[in-house]
Amino acid sequence: MGRVAAVQADAQPAVFLQLAGHPVRWRLLSELARSDRRVHELTAVVGGTQNAVSYHLGRLRAGGLVSTHRSSADRRDSYYQVELARCGQLLAAAAQALQPGLLPGFPPAPGTRQRRSSAAVRVLFLCTGNSARSQIAEALLQQAAGDWVQVRSAGSHPKDLHPDAVRVMREYGIDLGGRRSKHLSEFSTERFDYLITLCDRVREICPEFPGGPEPLHWSIPDPATAGSGRAGYPAFRRTAADLRARIGFLIQRIMPAPAR
Repeated sequence: MGRVAAVQADAQPAVFLQLAGHPVRWRLLSELARSDRRVHELTAVVGGTQNAVSYHLGRLRAGGLVSTHRSSADRRDSYYQVELARCGQLLAAAAQALQPGLLPGFPPAPGTRQRRSSAAVRVLFLCTGNSARSQIAEALLQQAAGDWVQVRSAGSHPKDLHPDAVRVMREYGIDLGGRRSKHLSEFSTERFDYLITLCDRVREICPEFPGGPEPLHWSIPDPATAGSGRAGYPAFRRTAADLRARIGFLIQRIMPAPAR
C-alpha cells in the first residue's frame, strides 16, 4: 500500500466519527439503538422539520449505519433501524486507528456475565401469531441470559407453532417441541420490565401492561410469508440470525456489568 492510500485508509474512521458525531444524527442513532422507528416518530424526538430529519437519515443510510424497510402494517410507512453490528465494527476501527485496545472485544459476547443477586429482568416478546418470531426470540434470550431473565412470548392472534421455527432453533441447540402459542391476554396482569413488539401490526394494537414496561419495537417481517418448505426456510434462518444479533445487544443494555 502506498503512502497516499495508507493515509486515506487511516482517515476512514474519522469520516465515520464525523458522520455519527453530528448532534442530530447522534440523537437519531441513539433513539434507533433503543427501538425501530418511523420518520415522523424520529422527527418528534429530534425536533425540527421532517425534511431535515429525512436528510440526516439519508446520510446515515448512505454510510451504512441505518437501514429501512416497509412496514408490514401499512406499506406506505417505513421503519428505520440502526445497524448495530456495523456501528460496532466502525467504532472498533476508529479505536484501533487512534490507539489499539481502546475497545477490546466489542461487542461483548452474550451469556458471559455473572448472576446478579437482585430479581431477574422480565421481558415479554409479542408478535401476531406467536408461532415464529416471538417464540424464537424467547428461546434465544433464555439461552443467552439464563436465569438473568424471565422471558415470555405471546401473540394477538395465536396459531400453531410453525414447523420451520422448530427446525431453525435446532440449529441453535434449542428444542421448541411441546411449546404452545399463547394469547397476550394471558399476561395482561403480569409486570414486565421490557415489552418488545416484533410485528408492526401488534405494535399498533398493543395494550398497556401493569407497571409501565419500557416499550421497544423490532420491525421484523414474518418469515412465514416467504412460503413453506425448502423455498421459505431461508427466511426463518434470516429471522433467527437477526433476532440473535439484536438479543446480544439487548443483553448488554438491560443487564448490569459484573462485579470486577
